[in-house]
Amino acid sequence: MASRQTRDFISLERRRKQAARLFAKGETALASIARQLKVTRQSASRWYHQWRRGGTGALKAAGRAGRKPRLSAGQLRKVEAALLKGARHHGFNAEMWTLPRVATVVERVTGVKYHPGHVWKILGSMNWTVQKPERQAKERDEAKVQYWKEVRWPDIKKTLSANKPGSSSKTNPVSPSNPPSAPVGRRAAKRRS
Repeated sequence: MASRQTRDFISLERRRKQAARLFAKGETALASIARQLKVTRQSASRWYHQWRRGGTGALKAAGRAGRKPRLSAGQLRKVEAALLKGARHHGFNAEMWTLPRVATVVERVTGVKYHPGHVWKILGSMNWTVQKPERQAKERDEAKVQYWKEVRWPDIKKTLSANKPGSSSKTNPVSPSNPPSAPVGRRAAKRRS
């Protein structure tokens, strides 16, 4: 996830107030003020018009940008505590959190309803990450898997590499241009006996 760039509202307001002091001294060369403050001429012009209408107070910070969060820090702590109890504690049949389940718990705990597609933002603010369960067959036999990895697969790899053209093996691979000299397969084994 890309890191979100945060604005330094205090230094932005300080720069606007510095512009107001320059306007009050009688400086009206907006291009010069823009260069001094390292802003665009459009910003300097906008600040000048705001300053003329409302003085230095018109250049005060507007406060936080964007919509205020619907959940307070205390509510987020309650949600996290509820989630840490586990999904089964909240009546779900499996111990796995999905976005719709989290949305249900958020509504139960706080009374604030969220669309499941937006719950990931709440989880992100609590530093929770996506956890994808590893899928395994119910019939999986670890001993057989280990045997396959340690014994069968290396044997197969050796056989495959021995049959490659240009390998050091003395056997020639079977191909349409090089048919087998003796019958191959189950029927061939029956004929020989």
